[in-house]
This record gives sequence, structure tokens and C-alpha cells, in this order.
Amino acid sequence: MTYRRPVLSLALFLTVSLAEAQQVGLSRLFYPNVTLRADYYVPSRMSGSDEFGLTRTSFFGMVPVQSEVQAGFSLRKKLDLRAVHTVLIGQFSQLQPTVAGVNTPDNGYKTVSMGAIRLQASIKDKFWVYGGGLGITESNETFFTPQPFLWGGAARMRVFGLQSQIMYGSIIAYNQKLRVIPILGVNKRLNRHWRATALLPFMADVNYKVNNWFNLDMMAGVNGYSGGFQLQTAEEKLLRRQNYQHIKLGIAANAHLFTVLNVSLEAGMTGFRTLRTFNSARENLTSYSPNPTPYVGASVRYITSRSSLTSRFTKKMGIGDKGINW
Repeated sequence: MTYRRPVLSLALFLTVSLAEAQQVGLSRLFYPNVTLRADYYVPSRMSGSDEFGLTRTSFFGMVPVQSEVQAGFSLRKKLDLRAVHTVLIGQFSQLQPTVAGVNTPDNGYKTVSMGAIRLQASIKDKFWVYGGGLGITESNETFFTPQPFLWGGAARMRVFGLQSQIMYGSIIAYNQKLRVIPILGVNKRLNRHWRATALLPFMADVNYKVNNWFNLDMMAGVNGYSGGFQLQTAEEKLLRRQNYQHIKLGIAANAHLFTVLNVSLEAGMTGFRTLRTFNSARENLTSYSPNPTPYVGASVRYITSRSSLTSRFTKKMGIGDKGINW
């Protein structure tokens, strides 16, 4: 099967787009796995004497639900081989912003989301990725101000040799308003130890493989949150929306331990920060630009060692037993 390696490279693109600083490995797509992560952004001056800080904890899981290689005939009676791999993804996050060292009026947010990613490669239709998902972000204080969001998209991949690929497509996303976002992915192995990967406009990463169990990531990416809350006054309860975003630069050390564990420690700086609050009519009420600040993060990922569904697929594709890391 001449398309085997391009399929794997395409899988690496997806892993990068879903990961925040942990080692990119095929095992994350081809084996059920869960990740626990915590981030702390040091409070920095926002306006006057006020400081804005943020703590984020999250749980992320991936479960393959379909893995098969199919053979058939096209309308021109030509043999066509197709590999299909579908993964369900789910995430729960707890966000705790602070202003002047105390919880903000909304008292933090919780986010729940679910989605699916499908990889499809064939001789006739080449290489494609499809995906979609939906979720809500809600204040800890109430269940009456959910901020829904959804996304969906498709991307096509082009292969320039076994070590270089590009991917391009579009994502349709809704979070307060509908957006169409063009994406461009690049995956390039520079030599035995270095690899550069980017999924623009979301992230870029350079990975250095020290050995089979330890590697480093140098990355840049966009992050943030958007949630709703209620503001209680003497007369009424007012609906509010709060948006926060930043660009981060960081470095992460990743270790693959005991076959089934990946541990990551990350540190860096955030900048170009914005914090805005809107009313129910989407009118801007406040707008702040917190100063750049350092952050630290840690995560632990558990990758199951057995999966009969994936084992059959990887055996047919010639990937071998257990996930492959760079």
C-alpha cells in the first residue's frame, strides 16, 4: 500500500492541532487515551492597580470507533483501496479568572465539548480529513447563561515525499458569530532529530527528539476562552459575555514513561492579551489589555496498551504494535 506513510503524516497533523505542548505521537490517534492538564498564568497588571490572572484545568479524551481498510471498484471499474479511521473526542475544562486577586463576578467557567475526526485516504480520492464538534461554556454560578460554540471543516493533503506534506482547507466556527477560517498545515522533517509542524493560524511547533523516550517542543499558539455569566444588581439580573485571548510562546519537555504514560512540563510567556465584556445585545462594555505574563503548565496522558479495534487496523496498515513516536 503505497499511501501508508502519508496517512500517518496526516494523523500527525491532527495530533498537533489537538495537543497543547505534549509530544506528538500516533498513539494518541490510534489508541484510546485520556489527558489531564493544568495551567497557571501569573497575574499581571490590567488597568490601574487591578491585575488579571487565570488558572485552567482540563480533561481530554480520544476513543477510536472505526478503523478499517476497504477494497472496491470505482465507476470506471478500477480497483480502489480506502483506509478510514474515525475518532470521538471529548473535553471538560474548568477556567478560573481572577481580578485584583479575587474571583471575577462570574466566578469562573466550565466548558464541555464533544466532536469527531475522520481520516480517509484512497487511491481515487487521495487524502482527506473531516471533523466537527459542539459544546458550551457556562458560568459556575448559574445554568442559565450558556455560551454555545460549534465547529466543522474539511482539509485536503498534498504529499511531497515521505518527509514533507502540506494540508489546506477551511473551518466553519460559531462562537457568538459565524466565522469561516482558512487553514494551512505544514509538516516537515528536517533531519533525524528535528521536525517542524504548523497548523496556521492556530499554532506552530518545532520538535527536537533527544531519544526514544524524551523530546522537547518549542511552540507558539493562540488560546483563550469565551463564556457567559449573570451580573446581579439591586433591580435585576443582567446577562453578560466575557471573551479572553492571548498569544503564547513556550517550551515543553516531554517524557514517555512506562509504555502507557506521557508526562509534559511547559513554561513560557503570553502576550497580545485582550479581555472584553459584552451585554446581551453584544455591545462592548469594557475592554482591557493585560500586560504580558509568564505561565507554567503540566499534563499527564494515559494511553491504553490494548485496543482490538486499533490493533486490526494498524496491522493491516503495517504500522505495527503500539503507537509510533518520533
